[in-house]
Amino acid sequence: MSDTSQDGAVAVSAPPSSDEGLTPAQLAAKYHLSVSGARPGFSEYVRQLWGRRHFIMAFSSAKLAAQYSQAKLGQLWQVATPLLNALVYFLIFGLILNAGRGMTKDVYIPFLVTGIFVFTFTQSSAMAGVRAISGNLGLVRALHFPRASLPVSFSLQQLQQLLYSMIVLLVIVVCFGNFPRLSWLLVIPVLALQFLFNTGLALIMARMGAKTPDLAQLMPFIMRTWMYASGVMFSITEQLKEQPAWIADVLQWNPAAVYMDLVRFALIDGYGAEHLPPHVWAAAVIWAVLFGALGFVYFWKAEERYGRG
Repeated sequence: MSDTSQDGAVAVSAPPSSDEGLTPAQLAAKYHLSVSGARPGFSEYVRQLWGRRHFIMAFSSAKLAAQYSQAKLGQLWQVATPLLNALVYFLIFGLILNAGRGMTKDVYIPFLVTGIFVFTFTQSSAMAGVRAISGNLGLVRALHFPRASLPVSFSLQQLQQLLYSMIVLLVIVVCFGNFPRLSWLLVIPVLALQFLFNTGLALIMARMGAKTPDLAQLMPFIMRTWMYASGVMFSITEQLKEQPAWIADVLQWNPAAVYMDLVRFALIDGYGAEHLPPHVWAAAVIWAVLFGALGFVYFWKAEERYGRG
């Protein structure tokens, strides 16, 4: 169409567009557009995460190598730190407070060291998870990748650190008269279940920490309380035998205590099944599957919000 203006110029108007009247959703469908940074479907998200498995492995190894790069002893601190903690706890709880009553020193020292190493695995995974997103905003905002890669890689980093520590733990266990036997193989499924639990916990903490960065300041107090309630330094059944039975049951069934007690049972000859709660293996599997599945779904639900705001 054309119109003639007063000065004789001819103006040509554009023909009506076929897009007029279409909603944004219809326009997106017509031109095959998608929202930038939108959360993918669950199966697609799992596929993307599996596709980044090499990045996850490399990132966790790099973080582990860089953790003590400025210290003269380097990676030895991976083992020295929990050993020093064990020494302090033995002096305070073992000698002064007699927290190892009911156990000989040959049992209590491996009991204490095992508890510290295993609990530190969960503690470090949770602490790393809470900063996984908030502490890596530059990476999150610069690159497009499934954000679950970060808490998963941090949990894997803690597993690698634990495996180094396990060498020292086994030496200590042998030094106190606990020699290799078939039950030591039980450590493998226990640590696999604990890793699944820790990964789910790290994913939960990562989403919470991304929304509330101040949670990182509160976590040391939460973890310290959890440590004291999990029987790291004492036998729950022995210390609480004069208290109502439900208190010991609650503490024994918490996941940190479950995994610690199973490793102790596997490695220490003098730590028998009488110290374990009933159906302890079922509890270990349930905690791992529950936290692993719910933690992954909980984190995935907020995928498009990480790094924004």
